[in-house]
Amino acid sequence: MTDMRRRDVLTGLAVAGGALAAQASAGEARVLDPKTVKKDTEIACVYHCDFGEPARIGQMITNIDNHLSVYDYDPFKAKVVVVAHGAGIKPLLDSLEGTPWAKDAPYTALYERYKNLARLGVEVYLCQITFKRNKIDPAKARKDDFIKLVPSGVAAVGELQTRGFSYVKVG
Repeated sequence: MTDMRRRDVLTGLAVAGGALAAQASAGEARVLDPKTVKKDTEIACVYHCDFGEPARIGQMITNIDNHLSVYDYDPFKAKVVVVAHGAGIKPLLDSLEGTPWAKDAPYTALYERYKNLARLGVEVYLCQITFKRNKIDPAKARKDDFIKLVPSGVAAVGELQTRGFSYVKVG
């Protein structure tokens, strides 16, 4: 094979591989191994959200905002992660249709508040077991970069605690 043909083949393979990777990532939520999360700030907390009441989720978001305000909203001073499972995933779904919460009102305002926290470095990890047990398609998870799936919400909470994250639960 000539150098020119080899280069054309390699370029074609690279382009095809990139297209497949982009297609795969566009359709699937990001899955995170909690063991890879590092405590890279002096202050790091995991907020545990296994509840679905809008007022309680709203209070948790307010608490996180207050928490970060003490550190001047500086992501180099404090890291906050929310682990959501059970009804706690509701605000992070594109739609509640086909879920146990289909009759609930949309959680658009809470989702917007989560997006504001994400601008401050907050990440949200959603439990894959919740999706499986409730027969919810994981593709219903919103596609924002701050939202990732973890194999188990409670296992992620425990893993983060062993890595130095303090545990916080509202209510």
